Amino acid sequence: MGKSFRVVLAMLAGLALCLLAFSFAGALHPMGDSLAVLRWQIASTLALVAAAMRLVNMKGSSWLLLAALLAVTPILWAMLRPQAVPEDAVTLYQKNMLWSIGDHAPLIADIHATAPDVLTLQEVTDNNRALLDGVRDILPTQFWCRFQTVGGVALASRWPLIEGTETCGVGLAAVQLETPHGPLWLVSVHYYWPWPHGQAHQVERLLPVLETLQGRVVIGGDFNMVPWGSSVGRLAHATNTERIGRALISFARLGPLLPLPIDQVHAPRGATGAVTLRPLLGSDHHGLLARIGL
Repeated sequence: MGKSFRVVLAMLAGLALCLLAFSFAGALHPMGDSLAVLRWQIASTLALVAAAMRLVNMKGSSWLLLAALLAVTPILWAMLRPQAVPEDAVTLYQKNMLWSIGDHAPLIADIHATAPDVLTLQEVTDNNRALLDGVRDILPTQFWCRFQTVGGVALASRWPLIEGTETCGVGLAAVQLETPHGPLWLVSVHYYWPWPHGQAHQVERLLPVLETLQGRVVIGGDFNMVPWGSSVGRLAHATNTERIGRALISFARLGPLLPLPIDQVHAPRGATGAVTLRPLLGSDHHGLLARIGL
């Protein structure tokens, strides 16, 4: 192979390695989280370049392959790790409804069929609030907070709330519930898209609110961020929670090359649980059904 080809490979390897490294730097600059969304694609590109370098006997290919493997391994573990349904589980149904959904009946029927203990919703417009009326018979405790033009965030529960705990934030609704397991905060969250959009600024505004939630916390939300992004980690740290179950592809609208596990459920650190996908039911997001052992 010619010298020019080797130079191109070296430049591609350097670029991919820099982008991969910066995808871990979301805490330093929000662009790092945007690159975290693409981390497995960047790592795959680096691996392909390293394989091409090996074919032409260029030095350093083994180290580049190792870097790609180390970057991808936590992602594979997040998506494939074992999960088991615990006994006496709290069941949470998480759903971004889609602001323009036309027919609420299929989603109402699915919520009735799965009979969750708690429900977290995003993109709940004034029109979409009709869904809350449709599930009031099984989830009578309901709370809604307004959020931007695509609709607010809402939650519902079969258990009563503790008066005075109702909390709204920027893309957040929270109440503390009186459950058979003791007091439990239920939070519904909807992040903005990441940089150059407003996710990082929103997280800065939400953290002081989240840090006031004393006690056990369960969160369902559309994070518009992959589980390994810094903005998700900061929420988990503030609430002493961790993601439950596998990272599942809940949003595939951008095509097979960019499948996004951006809908997630978090529970108190150390809790066990399992998560399964629900159908789209008129939305562009799959629902999640999480079973959480507290």
